[in-house]
Amino acid sequence: MATSTHIQPTLVFADETGNIYDHPDLLMLCRRGDEITLPRPDELMPLPAESEFFLLPGRSALGFDPETGQVEEMEELAVAVFASPAHTLSALAAYRTRPEAPVLPLFAYGAVGYAEGKFWVCARKVDQDRRQVFSGIPRERIENGARKLLTELPKNRLVRHLTGCALTYGCPAAKNFALGRFEAPLPTSRVCNARCVGCISLQPEDSGFPSTQNRIAFKPTEREVAEVMRRHQSKEKRPILSFGQGCEGEPLTEAELIAKAVTLFRKGGGKGTVNINTNASLPDTLPDLAKAGVNSIRVSLNSTRKGPYEAYYRPNGYAFEDVVRSIHTAKAAGMFVSLNLLYFPGLTDGEKEWDALAELITATKLDFVQMRNMNLDPELVLGLMRGHDFGPCMGLANFLKRMKKTCPWIEFGYFNPYLDPQTKLPVLGK
Repeated sequence: MATSTHIQPTLVFADETGNIYDHPDLLMLCRRGDEITLPRPDELMPLPAESEFFLLPGRSALGFDPETGQVEEMEELAVAVFASPAHTLSALAAYRTRPEAPVLPLFAYGAVGYAEGKFWVCARKVDQDRRQVFSGIPRERIENGARKLLTELPKNRLVRHLTGCALTYGCPAAKNFALGRFEAPLPTSRVCNARCVGCISLQPEDSGFPSTQNRIAFKPTEREVAEVMRRHQSKEKRPILSFGQGCEGEPLTEAELIAKAVTLFRKGGGKGTVNINTNASLPDTLPDLAKAGVNSIRVSLNSTRKGPYEAYYRPNGYAFEDVVRSIHTAKAAGMFVSLNLLYFPGLTDGEKEWDALAELITATKLDFVQMRNMNLDPELVLGLMRGHDFGPCMGLANFLKRMKKTCPWIEFGYFNPYLDPQTKLPVLGK
């Protein structure tokens, strides 16, 4: 969807009951890092379908008065949006936090304004894949798909877990499994060797916000995992089968189980892209996984520098150097390597951060960068990163342009791509 180069959206705010209004005079502001500013004209786009509005409790809306040139604080509450999947936020909502404000739940809080009869957001569509678009799909169809799975594989605990994720938590990956399309989730691990501040499946009681999903409570057998893989492959022409989901810990801690399951799947004629979403903490497990038939890994990180990375992931028994070694090891083993880059406007697109990212991509010749949004209270992120210099902010558009210019082989998107079995290259835009 095209951006606009001339409009100036007005401020959007809300009352305590959740009614949303647009201001007649004040202009929309946005946030990049610590900076509160007007949006850049080339970063505005109409709010994508299936996005969600958020009321920000304890946070005053901020708008810009073009007549005085001053930032005005409203008594009413700030509003943000969670842009629908496949969109990366280029700026966050601007607000002033009141003393009683609670910590925000685990979402990304995009800046939103109103003009020409529609809402506008600071974002860019980075992937044409419709894998998490469910408009026009009735819940009944997902429920029927889940019931069919339970009928076909009544003793498979992983199937029971995933159908529960689809129907109870609305997990997009689990819903796609029930529908027999796109990418199937394969959670296996109950434990993790990182203590990510933004972990969605396990949070300490004093964190101030709950986890959004329940972590898997059992260890599936390799036969249960292989059954799920075979079932999904039978329904999808371009199957992607992914370990490392939001409802589990770190999949590499179950590398032996995964290798056995994938070997069983491949020996039975199993085709498709077998991927592991991982923190890449255990590089020595990767050669055996590649030998078993895992042909793709996605390495999650918020930064390609040791200090900011470890401040967020808080590794337990590994270090950032192990992550880099894993990328080298995976490439040497013939795997397709993606970064799951947790993008935070004003930090990730800082000059120093960009230099480190370009150096890593060039040194490892990794293949793909997924431009995911950092789902965490912005002030919590900024607090964690305090003391780390990210350099001047270049903006998302320039960030992506420089990525392609500096590393012309690299592709970027939002989802795990299906790999063509002949070329081993990603098939994009399904």
